[in-house]
This record gives sequence, structure tokens and C-alpha cells, in this order.
Amino acid sequence: MSALMMINYIVLMICVLVSVAFFTLLERKVLGYIQIRKGPNKLGFIGILQPFADAVKLFTKEQALPMMSNFLPYYLSPIFSLFISLVVWLVIPYETGLMNFGLGSLFFLCCTSLGVYTLMGAGWSSNSKYALLGSIRAVSQTISYEVSLALILLSFIFLIGGFNLSLFSNYQENCWLMFLSLPLAGVWFVSCLAETNRTPFDFAEGESELVSGFNVEYSGGGFALIFLAEYSSILFMSALFVILFMGSSPSSLTFCLKLVFIVFSFIWVRGTLPRFRYDKLMYLSWKSFLPVSLNYLMFFMGLKMVFTIMLL
Repeated sequence: MSALMMINYIVLMICVLVSVAFFTLLERKVLGYIQIRKGPNKLGFIGILQPFADAVKLFTKEQALPMMSNFLPYYLSPIFSLFISLVVWLVIPYETGLMNFGLGSLFFLCCTSLGVYTLMGAGWSSNSKYALLGSIRAVSQTISYEVSLALILLSFIFLIGGFNLSLFSNYQENCWLMFLSLPLAGVWFVSCLAETNRTPFDFAEGESELVSGFNVEYSGGGFALIFLAEYSSILFMSALFVILFMGSSPSSLTFCLKLVFIVFSFIWVRGTLPRFRYDKLMYLSWKSFLPVSLNYLMFFMGLKMVFTIMLL
């Protein structure tokens, strides 16, 4: 049984990495059309081999190692970052016998919290002021928005009465939770943008201010691993959004279509919005999203209590 689970997990990882490759192609094509240009269209049929050419280029480039860097954290941070972003995929309720996490929501929160250490490790160990500034920005941003994500998740856990993510599809057979709590869906989506360091919250990689942010000293394979981890996290957050708010089983075709739409929304936001100011980012988290999340949490707790009393 354990060997079969290991094979299933390896197949899942391959599928996720291939999805990341084509996600980068989709992003470059969509951004190209938003900016009234073509995007990659030379390699293969309509540029379909471009992601694989990029992967070969990145992994064959020389690996730079700054003399003043702390070698072990510098070397291990990208590997650990990719590891976390791939392990978290286990919480998705696949219904194919891969895994069935009874506490999937808690495991997700643990993995997102661990991601902070890889950012801090990569920035600090590079021994570069730009990298350190980028990592400090990224860590404070991630910690701030994790609070809102945890509270929103807790609201729905109270509502459905369990930590298992498979319960969400059972509760949304007749009506999506997005229609019942549209403000929470918006807050969750914006928090996901901030959590994954995407535009308009890409302060960790603010090219105009920090050269490239926390990954400025990475090249070749190290940069490729950080890149893969970031895009894998975006795909996972999109899948989680579909499960929480759009009520679809991961084994269905509609789940894939909804997932592609949410991924497209991430790209659409990047092509449309300018970067936020950093103090406004923090105000948005602590003064807007936190009160909304807390109020909804109290509302759902009260709602659950009323239903329980009525049933008794």
C-alpha cells in the first residue's frame, strides 16, 4: 500500500511540475496579448516548447556562489521552498486513494507558515542588502496575510464542522459558498495574491526598488527552484479557492475549468494593476481584511450555534 501511495505521489508531482511549465507559457501569452504583442511563438507549434527550453537554459547555466554567503542556508533554501510547495498538494481530496487527510486544513496552514523560513533563509544567507530587504518585506507581508487566511478558513471549518477539505464539495452541491459569502471570497483571493507575492503585492521582487528582491544572488538551478516553488504555490492556491468557494470535486472536469479560470485571474491582475505602496499593503491587511475576517468568523460561529440549538 505504501509503495502504491509513493508511486501516486510521484505521478502527482510530475503532473504539478508539467502544469507549472504550461502555466508560465499561458502567463507569457496572456500578458503578451494584454500588452498587444505576441508572446513566445517560435519554439515548437505556437511556442508550446518554450517552457522546456527555459528549463534547459536555467539548469545548464553556471551556479553562482557569493563568497560572503552562508553556504548551507543559501543552498538549501530553494530546495526546501520547492519541497514545501509540492508537499502541500497532498491535502487536496483527490478521491483516487492517494491520501485522505482528516486534518487537511491544519496541514495547509502549517505548510504556508513554513514557507516564511525559506524566504528569510534565502534573503539573509545571500549576505546582500537588497536580498535581506526583499526577504524582510516578503516575511512581514506573508505573516500579515496568513492571519486573514487562517481566520477565513476557520470560519468555514465552523460552518461545515470538520477539518477535512473533502467536506466542502459535499456542502456545496446545491449552492456555492462564494454566493453565500462573496466578500470573504474577495478577501481570500486578494490574500492569495499577497501570500504568493504576486502583482500588485510583489514587493519581495520589486525590480524597480530591490533589483530582484530576496533571490537577487541566485542564478541557474537555484533561481529555477524558487521560480517553480512560486508558480506551484499559485496553482495550489487556485485549486484551494475552487474547493472552498466553487464547490467542485478535484476528480471532475469542471474542477479543471474553474482552476484555469482562477489561474487566468491571477495573470489578468498582473497585466492590469500597478504595484501597491508598501504601507498601504499593511493597512489593507490589518485595518480592512482582519476586521472583515473576524466579523465573519463571529457570524459563522453564531450561525452554527443557532442551528445546533434548533436541531436539539
